[in-house]
Amino acid sequence: MINRSLTAVFIGSILFVLCGCAQKTTVVLLPDPDGQVGHLTVSNDAGSVTMNQAAQATHVAGRQSSPGKTETMPEQQIADQFSVVLATLPKQPEHFLLYFQKGSTNLTAESEAILRRILQTISENNSHAISVIGHSDTDGDREFNLRLSKERAQAVSDILTQQGIQPENIICTSHGEENPLVKTADNVSEPKNRRVEVVVK
Repeated sequence: MINRSLTAVFIGSILFVLCGCAQKTTVVLLPDPDGQVGHLTVSNDAGSVTMNQAAQATHVAGRQSSPGKTETMPEQQIADQFSVVLATLPKQPEHFLLYFQKGSTNLTAESEAILRRILQTISENNSHAISVIGHSDTDGDREFNLRLSKERAQAVSDILTQQGIQPENIICTSHGEENPLVKTADNVSEPKNRRVEVVVK
């Protein structure tokens, strides 16, 4: 049970886990999936403590006791102590990048191999929300590249639906040459920008 007198304030991209019993509440600061850590202030009537490092923890014995000095909790201890809480957290979106041959909607051989992993992830996560986002490099005029990025996104969407993914679960968008992975001047052929991003939520 969480002590009602305890206030926790968190700012930034963090994951916040609380666990406690009748005598003590434990607060642990976890990083986001991308590894970034925000900061967290735990306070009650007796005082406060701020945490800003991954796996930092504090214990609060009660309303009249200030939150304890922070300590780094070992990963295994977090897994053991908070297993029930961690099991209830939603899975984080998984991101995939597929690359294309120059000026076409044909995947590179390496990217064709990634399609199997995407389909496996959709199945394992029982995902009903898949984003497919098309991009191009700056080789060619802007209109052509916007059209090409749409066609690439649609090509990937078609592959997924041919493999049994429901079309209503897929959202296709395209950015043309406006959101490059590698910034270049105009009219530059850049393989890393000829891509489709697939996000499985």
